[in-house]
Amino acid sequence: MLPTSLNSAVSAKNISAKEHWESVYSSRPIEGVSWFRPHLEISFAAMVRAIAAQSLSPATASILDVGGGASTLIDDLLEYGCRSVTVLDIAPSALEAARLRLGTQAALVHWLCADILDPATALPTVDIWHDRAVFHFLVEPPDRERYISALRASLRIGGHLVLSTFGPEGPERCSGLPTRRYSHSSLARELGAGFTLLDGHTSIHQTPSGATQQFTTAHLRRNS
Repeated sequence: MLPTSLNSAVSAKNISAKEHWESVYSSRPIEGVSWFRPHLEISFAAMVRAIAAQSLSPATASILDVGGGASTLIDDLLEYGCRSVTVLDIAPSALEAARLRLGTQAALVHWLCADILDPATALPTVDIWHDRAVFHFLVEPPDRERYISALRASLRIGGHLVLSTFGPEGPERCSGLPTRRYSHSSLARELGAGFTLLDGHTSIHQTPSGATQQFTTAHLRRNS
């Protein structure tokens, strides 16, 4: 699900980020991973607003879902009429699970198995960039710089970003890795000049095991 190619916690185990997340996915069913939700209601609502704000139609809005994995967000986007969606994930098994679930509709989606931090990853130019629970794993400044560079290379000026991370009271670790926690304003500051915060939302996610996690979702527009 998540790219952490330079994360020291992964490196200390002498395994790659891809191997780490493949192991996470293979150790439990999709519905059992801690970040699973039947529907990403907050993300979906923000993306619908982003489409309308840019005077786009669902069919013409180009969308990149970073770390989308086996999430059902793609199901909801397809039902809404979106037809230009790329789902990127570092774990092949996560993407395969989504493809199998969608059946024939999987052909409507561009599936990209890659590390968002790898500068060799060819990203599409998009109107909307979505990320739920990737950015908060980037605890090292160089990783965040690589991520933001990829974001700027892909999201067109005037495009919208829907970014969810653990909130200020969220967990400090997840899936064996350390995380960074953000408020809406600190997320906007982290992205730097050129992004305007349009809306922010704090929510409590209940994991399949019954634990709770605070999430921050920021909806921003790229201005330059």
